[in-house]
Amino acid sequence: MSIVIRDVREHELDSVLALNNNAGLAILPLDAARLRLFYETAEYFRVAERDGNLAGFLIGFGSESQHDSTNFAWFKQHLGTGFFYIDRIVVASRRRGGGVGRAFYADAQSYAELRYPQMTCEVFLDHGADAALLFHGSFGFREVGQNTMSHVDVRASMLLKDLCSYQWVHDTYGDQLPDVPWVGHRREPLRVQRPTGT
Repeated sequence: MSIVIRDVREHELDSVLALNNNAGLAILPLDAARLRLFYETAEYFRVAERDGNLAGFLIGFGSESQHDSTNFAWFKQHLGTGFFYIDRIVVASRRRGGGVGRAFYADAQSYAELRYPQMTCEVFLDHGADAALLFHGSFGFREVGQNTMSHVDVRASMLLKDLCSYQWVHDTYGDQLPDVPWVGHRREPLRVQRPTGT
C-alpha cells in the first residue's frame, strides 16, 4: 500500500489534534487554538495518508518565521538564519515502523534543501529516546547541543543536518526556483497577527 504525503486540509485539523494528543510523552500536547495557529503560519504542514486514512503529520517552519517555540528560539540563537525547523512529527501508533516517518523526512528534506542549507529538529531525552535518536541519526542528523524547556521541564537533544544540495540549487537558481509541480510551495502561510496583552 502506498503512502501519500500532501498538504493538510482545514477539515482535518480535529483528526490531526487527536493524533498529536494520543502520541504519548515524546510530543507536547496541543490545544485547538495552537494547532489553528500552526495551520495559519507554518511553512510546511503536511499529512500522510495510507489506505485512505490519516497516518500522521509533520509541521515545519523556516528560520525567518515568527514561530514562538523555545526550541526554535534555541536554534535561532545558535544558528541565526538559514535553517528549516521541524516542530513536530507524529505517526499514528498503528502505522509506526511502516515507513511513514521515513516518507515524511524524505519529503521534508526535498522541500527544505531547495530553500535552506540546514534542517533542524529536537528529540526529547527523558522518556526513552534511543529509537528516535537512532532514526534521526540514520538520516544524517547530529546533536549540536541540548536545551531544557523550562516551561515543561523537558530536556531535548538539538539535532542538525546539513543539506548538501542547497548550495548548488542556490547558486544555480537563486530565489527563483523552476515552476514545476514537485517544487511547489505550500499555500502562503497567512502570517496572522495575534493581539498582544489583551
